[in-house]
Amino acid sequence: MHHLQKIGGIAALIEAMTFVFGFWVYLTVVESADFGSRDIPPEQNAAFLVDNQTIMYVWNLIIYVVFGIVLVVLALALHERLTAASPAIARVATAFGLIWAGLVIASGMVANIGTSVVVDLYGTDPAQAGAAWSTLDFVVNGLGGGNEIVGGLWVLLVSLAALRAGGSARALHVLGVVIGVAGLVTAIPALEVIGAVFGLGLIVWFVWLGIVMLRGVPSAATSAPGTFGVNPAEGVALAHGTD
Repeated sequence: MHHLQKIGGIAALIEAMTFVFGFWVYLTVVESADFGSRDIPPEQNAAFLVDNQTIMYVWNLIIYVVFGIVLVVLALALHERLTAASPAIARVATAFGLIWAGLVIASGMVANIGTSVVVDLYGTDPAQAGAAWSTLDFVVNGLGGGNEIVGGLWVLLVSLAALRAGGSARALHVLGVVIGVAGLVTAIPALEVIGAVFGLGLIVWFVWLGIVMLRGVPSAATSAPGTFGVNPAEGVALAHGTD
């Protein structure tokens, strides 16, 4: 258990870094060109992909594929940590975590393959390339970028299970509940802007979670299975509940 918890803590920090990288590219490359806006012709978005194919490939690879792969590890580590104290919630949370991982990995693969198609088409038929980009945009957003329902559910359920388990990181789990609810709210079209709150909040949550998991790995001598956020040096014993 100690080994997986340490790996899970590292995974959480990697997840935070993928978000930081994603926001950096968005603010410095994507937003400045108004890429993805439906207020500009589709051909202009296709032209952007032609001019920025490499950075967009790396962006999609990191924020989708790498994020999804690492998320599998983190979801399993959290499942191991929480299942004794809150087995039912932990199982459901893990299911949503793995579903989210699959969706974002698929998003990245579709985005990069679709980008190659758009770039190839643009050389011979810019209008057709624009139409292909429009289709690609809908598919990628539908899979993993348009709203954060699945991710929000995972964060919310993990945080609720962690609150039930107890420990010294209650503020972290309360933050997780707030972030999870923010993710769910993105399902309302008029409130999609809250997606930025979800993403920025996750950076803080992942970093905090990673530190807690690395510094508070449960051990037989200092804590019982299923505890969360306990620093072994504190020697805190937590009660176990059942769902």
